[in-house]
Amino acid sequence: MIEENYRKVEAKVKEAAIRAGRNPEEVTLIAVSKTKPLSDIEALMKIGVEEFGENKPQELRDKYENVSRPVHFHQIGHLQTNKVKYIIDKAVLIHSVDTMHLAEQIQKEAEKRDMVAKVLIEVNAGEEDTKFGVTVEETEDLVRQISVLPNVKICGLMTIAPFVDDPEENRPIFRQMHQLLLDIKSQKIDNVDMNVLSMGMTNDYEVAIEEGATMVRVGTAIFGARDYSI
Repeated sequence: MIEENYRKVEAKVKEAAIRAGRNPEEVTLIAVSKTKPLSDIEALMKIGVEEFGENKPQELRDKYENVSRPVHFHQIGHLQTNKVKYIIDKAVLIHSVDTMHLAEQIQKEAEKRDMVAKVLIEVNAGEEDTKFGVTVEETEDLVRQISVLPNVKICGLMTIAPFVDDPEENRPIFRQMHQLLLDIKSQKIDNVDMNVLSMGMTNDYEVAIEEGATMVRVGTAIFGARDYSI
């Protein structure tokens, strides 16, 4: 069932990219496995899935250490500075950097391990009080501040759009994010690549792809509803 769900989402990802005149290979589908058992990840691994998203650092660490073979885990949820040490050398990409304080902690932990941590800047493009992320207006300044950290590599931007019944409502937000990415890219800031745009989830990933997303984070459409009581 999970495998079938993944294939359906994968097909929709390709269709959305083609509709937008894009190469489907430009879009990475991240299966958001947060709160789901390792057996679900293993089931998808059997059909060649390599990219998984986790919210909680300890959960990412535990799955990383127990999975039957290496896959790519993405830290997509809010990251507290005291949890950086759990995932610094395990997450292929940290999607949720929104303060210099957090970036400095990532720098500290990455330097200890003689590695470069790849990160995205989280932007609160919908300006929601309940969401983390820097404002659109503050994004370039934060990028410039973080760019001086030698063991932190900014690869692009991430946003969590508002939850809406009609995904079309989020199109302007996705369009704005794509333009922001292009604007910052045009600045040619040292130690900054603006090649990744992580946006779009189960309810709106097709619209996000049409507006330029290079990574979409899909959980419920693949794994089914989550039980947050466990």
